[in-house]
Amino acid sequence: MANYRAKLKVLASLSKERVFLCVCVSELEVRQQRGGLLQGTLLLTVSDPQEPGLGSGGATLNALLVAAEHLSARAGYTVVTADVLDDAHILILHTGRDFPWDSCGRAFCWLPVEKPAQTVQGPVCCLDMLLDCLSNQVCPGSPPGVWVCSTDMILTMPTTFKMSWEGFSGVRVLALPGDVSYAANHGVYFADEQGRVRDIIYKGSEERIRRAAQPDGMVPLVSGPVFFCRRVLERLLKAHVTPPLDGCTYMGMDSGAPPIQISLFLDLLMCLCSDLNESEFVNGERAGCSSPISQQGAVVRSARALLWRILRGTTLHMVYVPGGCYDYLTLSGREHIGRLTKKGTERDTLSHIQPVTQPLDGGRVINSVLEGDVSVASGAVIQHCHLQGPVDVHSGCLLSGLEVTSSSHIQQLALTNDHIIQGHHIQLGEMKITVYTVLGAYDDLKVSCDDDGATFLNHRWSDLYSRTGIQPEDLWGSGRSQSLMEARLFPVFQPRGGAVGLEVGVCWLLGGPGALEQWRAVWRLSLREVLSLTDQEGELRWREALFFQVGRRRVMDNLKSQSDRGLLPSFRAAVLGGQHEELLCTLDSSDGENLGVAARCLACIADVLACLAGEGRGGLRSGPAANPAWSHAFSILEQGDLLGGVQALATERAKWLSRPDLLVRAARHYEAAGQVLLRQAVMLSQRFIYIGQGEVPPLGEWQDVECPARLDLSGGWSDTPPIAFEHGGVVVNVAVKVDGRRPIGARARRIKEPRLLLVSSSGVQDDAIAMETVCERLEDLKDHCVPYAPAALLKAVCVCSGLVTYPSRQSLDEQLLQRWGGGVEIHTWSLLPHGSGLGTSSILAGAVLAAVYRCTGRTYDTDSLIHAVLHLEQMLTTGGGWQDQVGGLVGGVKVARSKACLPLRVEVERLPLSDDFLLSLQQHLLLVYTGKTRLARNLLQDTVRRWYSRVPSIVENAGQLVDNAEECARACTEGSLPRLGACLERYWGQKKVMAPGCEPAAVRTMMDALRPLALGQTLAGAGGGGFLYLLTRQPQQGEAVRQVLNNTQGLRDFSVHPVELDMDGISLLKSS
Repeated sequence: MANYRAKLKVLASLSKERVFLCVCVSELEVRQQRGGLLQGTLLLTVSDPQEPGLGSGGATLNALLVAAEHLSARAGYTVVTADVLDDAHILILHTGRDFPWDSCGRAFCWLPVEKPAQTVQGPVCCLDMLLDCLSNQVCPGSPPGVWVCSTDMILTMPTTFKMSWEGFSGVRVLALPGDVSYAANHGVYFADEQGRVRDIIYKGSEERIRRAAQPDGMVPLVSGPVFFCRRVLERLLKAHVTPPLDGCTYMGMDSGAPPIQISLFLDLLMCLCSDLNESEFVNGERAGCSSPISQQGAVVRSARALLWRILRGTTLHMVYVPGGCYDYLTLSGREHIGRLTKKGTERDTLSHIQPVTQPLDGGRVINSVLEGDVSVASGAVIQHCHLQGPVDVHSGCLLSGLEVTSSSHIQQLALTNDHIIQGHHIQLGEMKITVYTVLGAYDDLKVSCDDDGATFLNHRWSDLYSRTGIQPEDLWGSGRSQSLMEARLFPVFQPRGGAVGLEVGVCWLLGGPGALEQWRAVWRLSLREVLSLTDQEGELRWREALFFQVGRRRVMDNLKSQSDRGLLPSFRAAVLGGQHEELLCTLDSSDGENLGVAARCLACIADVLACLAGEGRGGLRSGPAANPAWSHAFSILEQGDLLGGVQALATERAKWLSRPDLLVRAARHYEAAGQVLLRQAVMLSQRFIYIGQGEVPPLGEWQDVECPARLDLSGGWSDTPPIAFEHGGVVVNVAVKVDGRRPIGARARRIKEPRLLLVSSSGVQDDAIAMETVCERLEDLKDHCVPYAPAALLKAVCVCSGLVTYPSRQSLDEQLLQRWGGGVEIHTWSLLPHGSGLGTSSILAGAVLAAVYRCTGRTYDTDSLIHAVLHLEQMLTTGGGWQDQVGGLVGGVKVARSKACLPLRVEVERLPLSDDFLLSLQQHLLLVYTGKTRLARNLLQDTVRRWYSRVPSIVENAGQLVDNAEECARACTEGSLPRLGACLERYWGQKKVMAPGCEPAAVRTMMDALRPLALGQTLAGAGGGGFLYLLTRQPQQGEAVRQVLNNTQGLRDFSVHPVELDMDGISLLKSS
């Protein structure tokens, strides 16, 4: 079912008050920027063109006119035309204003709900819940037309709900179930068995309401959503030129037409009800709409008669939704607190609580900062507050809009259950101040104080009078309704002292210090007056300031705790909200206690800069990062001065913020800076390298080392820093000979000349390509950390192994003669193609280190070699994980693990497998060279970036990689090839999640062709090319595989190779 947002052409928000328009505009635009509304959707906010309002029907007609006018102008017309409605999908939302429990109204009331799938972090308000419900469940499939809905409720639909629109024409209403007692103060549709509406019963008798009951015993409530098809819209659009209905539109009033109020349900829809005749409709007196016998009765009757002529004959059809829920936001404080404590599952929503103490089950904290000992009882709510403890918030209480300066007064209050304390931002002329109100959750705001059930602070008014000395005349002037809503209880301003705080009114009304004379001396407002004076922009700024402050605090908490929570949505929100400078300063201030955390902070700054550049603007994220302007900051980091390096980076960053391309280039340099710290973090594993001293072989004696390749059976990528030490890694792999040979090797010997002779060759002997590099000066080693420099790996081994020291004041020949009595000659070879995916470079590094150690008389164990290679690859800046060297240096099938901590330590366990299983495994394993060369570096960079951003799919997949590796180890131990094959299949899927694009089209074709022969298959290593290996269903399937591939169109340059398990791993040959 398509999302209706994709079709939506116009979203019009209606308000009875002009002051609310700016809030609607800004909030809707924010939602469009965050992706909640598509960019092409035309957003309009329309106010009633006169006071009092036009009624819900009149406002709908006016909004329809405004929408048609804008669409006509967009289409190039000079007059309003109904032709623009032919393919238009329009949503009209009615937004009220006064809601005592949220100064921004019902539509923008925050709920205790967070959406983990948000690309841009933001609150979930009643409006968002409604838009989700309409877009995903109610509106999809509807033809061009207009949906009209109020925003004063929350709709919940069964997940299985779906409406059929085949052949529909007319008007459709949605009805959710309610009980008879609730319906007594509400509207109910009375429909026939086919769903055709016969009547709309508003505040009817119990008997009439029961007539509308559905088979489930509930009655269909007038629940908001109404749809008008294209044909009906054209008729309604005529109203703007037809008296007296033209008085409902701004054009009519601008032309001198008298205003008129029309109800959406009791006028526009009522005339479609089949049980009513024209006389009943035109002359009927109905609660909730304009009277036909009032002073304006003739105009009302004329308008109704016109509606009858325009609309009568159109079918009004009701869709009843069993199992749905209609939650109208009433004026009851108790109901609203209950709604907030029961809605959603988040106890603290977009909030920061320090120290971390979860509210009790049923308590809620929304968009707030709580510091110190703030206790939130079950059934209590704190929203939009910054409080410092000690504060106890009792059950049933609501604290809202309180600034940190009010904390000291809150601490002194003797709060009990069911109190509501709010701070309201209001504007008195040019003066903007905060007014504090206090109410009881059970208070009825509208009943007269003389009513038996009337209360203030949940107690009878007489209790207030006797306790404080306040008299009714202090609260209500003559002619004013003597309700709590109208009582001038709340101090605002002292004529000589300015704005008053919480202590003058709220504290005293709750029994705290104060005096009647002081209360009488200040200017006071009623709750209605407070709501009418609300500074909407000020209220939004306060909420946004809290939201972004919470966001920054939560970002740092998540970084320091190494949480897997994704931070990109928060970054995007800060950038869209213009809060990027504050966020960058926060990230700059991270401490240097943990190098891994510091590295992630720099990666996060790169993400913020990329967000500032804009999606798809400024160039690719991956690219060069060695601009000289950044070298000073890099050198400070390399020297171990983290705070100084971060400051130097920030200073340089300030020069790169003016254009998207500069921002992306700056992001690349921040990623590179993060890699500096990541290398330093991984290099901490050097402490697990234990090198001893043995007998030095004679000058000229070769020390030969050979190694198998490795096949990763599961868990690869989980061994990659920082995943390996932030999440923890587990890999199962196996050492193998290819075509009966160990394909990787090295030899080293001491020579008389004080120089380094470095020779590397690759390829099969007859076609081998050899490259010789001679280092006679220490300066020749300066590029030992540049991975693509000639003989870079061998140079890095010379430095990493301690063969020579670089940099040093001693010359190269002096060092070599002093330490080893001459120079060293090193040869390496690999029979595998470049980018094979079989771990060549890491295994080769281990082989060279072993040869160098031996020829210089030093001893080592395999664990030390594994960590030495990890250290060397960080020095070489190639990064990468630890599984390759584990696979080639340790023989057989093994599982290796690293814990989620620094320093990074790899622990290897050889699996105890039976000889029969090993033989069977060998007979079922085959290697296929795909003919495609992979480029792992870009794959690695992109994956690490997404891990640092904690992209949810990557985080989830990392856990699945580890779980699959443990299952793979069990499958091998228990001798099950089918289970092992299933692990390989899952593993390949997991690799594609970690590195999208690692499956070239030719490889996909190859794997599809081989699937009938295989229990499981995957590309070796990171993917993208190199070798494919498969576990065949039958043994000895080399020829069958070759035949299938030969018969598959589009495949070439492939080769099939038998596999032999190598149980020894790294092997030292006899000295020569």
